Amino acid sequence: MRITKLHGLAILVTAGITGAIWYHYPFSPATAQEHKASPEEDSVLKTELHETSLMLPWRRDVLVLTPWLAPIVWEGTFSRDILDAQYLQKNLVTGVVTFAVEKDVQFIEGFMSSANKYFLAGHPVIFYLFTDSPEKISHLQMAPENHLLVIPVQKDPRWQDISSSRMDMISSYIQRQFQHEVDYLYSMDINVQLLAHIGVEIIDALVATISSWQVTPQQDNKASETHPESQSAIPEGQGDFYYTASFYGGSVSEVYKLTRACSAGLLQDRENGIETPWLHESHLNRYFLQHKPTRLLSPEYYWDTELSPSSIQVKRMCPVLQHSQGQAPQTKNVRPFSSQPH
Repeated sequence: MRITKLHGLAILVTAGITGAIWYHYPFSPATAQEHKASPEEDSVLKTELHETSLMLPWRRDVLVLTPWLAPIVWEGTFSRDILDAQYLQKNLVTGVVTFAVEKDVQFIEGFMSSANKYFLAGHPVIFYLFTDSPEKISHLQMAPENHLLVIPVQKDPRWQDISSSRMDMISSYIQRQFQHEVDYLYSMDINVQLLAHIGVEIIDALVATISSWQVTPQQDNKASETHPESQSAIPEGQGDFYYTASFYGGSVSEVYKLTRACSAGLLQDRENGIETPWLHESHLNRYFLQHKPTRLLSPEYYWDTELSPSSIQVKRMCPVLQHSQGQAPQTKNVRPFSSQPH
């Protein structure tokens, strides 16, 4: 069948409207666990969305949709007031998992102070803090709607083993505890500072954060090779974006599947004597290649302070210290990041 210009235009318009609706209505009954909206509630929300979402600003200087039509969240591409109103009606609880082991204990107070202020402010959040030094945690003042649960873990002399075991611990605790307490779950590094609000615009089934190194010209000495025999290896030319392991998440069920798969890959690599330079981050990227994220967060949501601002209008979260390795992840297999379609 021959496709005319009119047919082509209709297809593009339909795709654009579908992308906009998906972009501004992430926590629908289909993606939120447990909650079942009444027909009246669902109708009201969809009507409000239809009338308002397409009037919101749509940035032209950055990529706002992936080739698989998942939204990429940037400043100026959403209305937090609209999303907050929708989120409140769902009675959802979000969890945050973070690890403070060995010397990272020093970052607990700074992280919790900024996260308590800026992460889903006004909405209930449970912070799950894994630490090998629970006795060093002083009393932390939390917002009334937030809770902090400290989970003791054993000390481990190798930071590589600590990093590799994260996925296994998260999946185990999802199965035994987290799935009964929260609807969505996000993993965040402890050595970060939240500098601006991170709201319900991040909520979706499977959420990845694009590495800030993706939007900066790369140099050969800032690349690390993925072991070709690793379970995390990505075939040449098949990558989409490079995602940071410093901030990712989604619905509890999706994060469980993600952490189980990455944990299995890390275990198989260990049995084969393979240790990739970026450990669980490499396996996270492999998983996101095979299971496309339903929502991407722009580098605003984890901006490396070593880099110049580029197209970043607001830095929502930054690492407290520079990476000791002084390297950026491998990006030669990923899609160039720009506002132009490929």
